[in-house]
Amino acid sequence: MPTLRLDLAYDGSGFRGYASQEGQRTIQGVLEDSIALAIGARVDTSVAGRTDAGVHARGQVVSFDLDDRVDLGRLMRSLNGLVGPEISVRSAKEVADGFDARFSASWRRYRYAISTEVAPDPLTRGFVWHLGPRLDVDAMVATASEFEGEHDFSAFCRSVEGKSNIRRVHEASWQVGDDHIYFWITANAFCHQMVRSLVGLAYDVGRGHTAAVSVAGIIASGDRGRVATVAPPHGLTLWEVGY
Repeated sequence: MPTLRLDLAYDGSGFRGYASQEGQRTIQGVLEDSIALAIGARVDTSVAGRTDAGVHARGQVVSFDLDDRVDLGRLMRSLNGLVGPEISVRSAKEVADGFDARFSASWRRYRYAISTEVAPDPLTRGFVWHLGPRLDVDAMVATASEFEGEHDFSAFCRSVEGKSNIRRVHEASWQVGDDHIYFWITANAFCHQMVRSLVGLAYDVGRGHTAAVSVAGIIASGDRGRVATVAPPHGLTLWEVGY
């Protein structure tokens, strides 16, 4: 029974997230329906990161098992004809038995894009959060190191009963350009709304609503009520997954 890995990119604007939901247009729903049309059989996919509604991906990974081998080049062409242009299958390959896009992953990397231009750019509005130039970017940059390491991120997540919000953040940093700033974060895994809430807190620091020195205390508190802002989804992209 061969296991296939698909590497995907997608514009999440027109979807209710990755995971299938009855009556909703989702990445998983469109992908699995398209696979069924392409090979004549339905499959159950596993995914590296279940992105929320409106969140994009550049390096999403999906895996699934098949009863028989298929022509991978033909499958890739068929799928891109069915799922495009909002979704792109960037590669398709057979992988070792036991590979699972979710459980075999060792880390995920996200990027959040913010525009500091005076006026918004209509051509990038679906992929960046336009905040303008009136931010203390240096104060925002200072928040990143507080996120690194192993913490209980309950202050930044929608908690699920019986599930831990402890995550290990390998790297968190801000990349500062002339008219954009990018938040990069790599962790073993993320809980629901974690990245957008971290960016929201940094934004509150940057606009002077929260003191940078209080960030460590907010993390330690585990209090969801202390994080007032959740950044909108359209600035967030799942960038890469490591195995």
